[in-house]
Amino acid sequence: AGEEDRLVRLFRAQKAHAQAAEVTRVTLIHVGDFRESYLREAQREYEKRLSAFCDFRCVGVKEEDAGSSPAEIEKALRKEGEQITALLPRRAYVYALCVEGQPCSSEAFAASLERVISEGGEPVFVIGSSHGLSEAVKRAADRRLSFSQMTLPHRLMRVVLTEQIYRAMTIIHHRAYHK
Repeated sequence: AGEEDRLVRLFRAQKAHAQAAEVTRVTLIHVGDFRESYLREAQREYEKRLSAFCDFRCVGVKEEDAGSSPAEIEKALRKEGEQITALLPRRAYVYALCVEGQPCSSEAFAASLERVISEGGEPVFVIGSSHGLSEAVKRAADRRLSFSQMTLPHRLMRVVLTEQIYRAMTIIHHRAYHK
């Protein structure tokens, strides 16, 4: 019975390790933090929902004081960009949200995310400040996304993006949410 118990424990440990290895990590790197409680609450709700599908991490970097001159803005973007690129994991597949990005449907977004995950990549999404992203971050991106030709507040965009990641996960896992 002792050997059998040991083998059962070993099997369970190996199974738990394999399941842990299968957990997909998805990271959202953003500049600045919420000022509005209603956005914070919405963000928490989608993060909670995402926990059924992945290890979702939201990582904020300090928003630099950009001033008003183009040189001051460029300096702030450069500092924010250095913080962002320092956080990028080795296996990161980087989606940068920027005005130069390409739009896509929720289904195409889900297909892209599924491909990255199936190829062993770690999806990382980056949202800049109200001034955008540094050129270095845009160059580091594997894909540039745009959700609209309209200008949206970057803090609201964080909630919208998190909802779209959740929607993509429900599409990938054939769950009823997307219509």
